[in-house]
Amino acid sequence: MQEQQAPVLSVKDWMITILLLAIPIVNIVLLFVWAFSKSENPTKSNYAKASLIWAAIGLVIYLVFVVIIFGTMMSSMNT
Repeated sequence: MQEQQAPVLSVKDWMITILLLAIPIVNIVLLFVWAFSKSENPTKSNYAKASLIWAAIGLVIYLVFVVIIFGTMMSSMNT
């Protein structure tokens, strides 16, 4: 039994992908579409999933720093 492989994405496909990901708001929507679409190329789907995971990690780190800075500012105002 021969294993079915996904087609290799060409340089043109990656150029279009990168261009679309440079557009604000559109990039987030497309990452979710590519990550969770069953018909999408597995390579692009895995890239989208990894990008969303990194974005979530960055958002959590950002929120932790905002809470720490806000807490420090509020505690210094009370003294």
